[in-house]
Amino acid sequence: MRAAVLAAPGEIRIDEVALPEPGPGQVRVRLEGCGVCASNLTPWAGPEWQQFPLEPGALGHEGWGVIDAVGEGVNGLRVGQRVAALSYKSYADYDIAEADAVVPLPESLAGQPFPGEPLGCAMNIFRRSDIEAGQTVAIVGIGFLGAILTRLATDAGARVIAISRRPFSLDVARQFGAAEVIPMEDHNGIIDRVKDLTGGQFCDRVIEAVGKQWPLDLASELVKERGKLIVAGYHQDGPRQVNMWLWNWRGIDVINAHERDPKTYADGIREAVDAVASGRLDPSPLYTHTYSLDRLDEALNATRDRPDGFLKALVTP
Repeated sequence: MRAAVLAAPGEIRIDEVALPEPGPGQVRVRLEGCGVCASNLTPWAGPEWQQFPLEPGALGHEGWGVIDAVGEGVNGLRVGQRVAALSYKSYADYDIAEADAVVPLPESLAGQPFPGEPLGCAMNIFRRSDIEAGQTVAIVGIGFLGAILTRLATDAGARVIAISRRPFSLDVARQFGAAEVIPMEDHNGIIDRVKDLTGGQFCDRVIEAVGKQWPLDLASELVKERGKLIVAGYHQDGPRQVNMWLWNWRGIDVINAHERDPKTYADGIREAVDAVASGRLDPSPLYTHTYSLDRLDEALNATRDRPDGFLKALVTP
């Protein structure tokens, strides 16, 4: 099979490698595609601690496709079944996944891309955010994740204030239900605007979905007394500082919304399947760019540079 290999910082090659065989409790998935995650960008940049080359297919973890082989002891999954899979070498033609990290896709989703991991993450973040009707929710950063959270929070009856850098992202936020949108330009100006919109109270919930220091600082300022700050951004490019004085003074709860339990990931993917299949959530407008596997480098660069009109890249074998 073919697999993409991150050979050096900013350098991808396509290798022919042996087709992997599923072991006990595993399945092999013939991949239809894989989403590109912003977490790939740190290895792509080549930090000093990263060793190259990476394993074939590595970094790809948002795959979906069709089961074509089943290992010993697997129940409830069969060859020919279309699935979303949480696996870790999905920049390739095939990948191996643990059976309990595979979620079947219903016939109603036939032909539709389904990067299960980020969709499941959105459902898990929403659950941990404890959003209810009547609350005001600020979402800092409207990319793929921020847009889905905007839709989920709006459908829950919350009033969403979307804050993002690009005019295109703010247009998407409006389409996904945001009541108010604010360009992410001036720190104090944003704080003043949110204060005005909330009668001086600020927000019951604030979700930071960027993964940088300034948006984290900004998000902290927007939480009301005894509100909740939800950190959904991927902060892996270095240490962060926090305004503990402000956090203490306002008595806020801070939630790290990242999961590490594979079962929780799978539960989130199942929730996402139900939401999309029922029509409650339509992520299709967010899949803005598609690349072939041999153009993975372009997909990673677009994820990094975020050209106008970009939200989410998919890579197809």
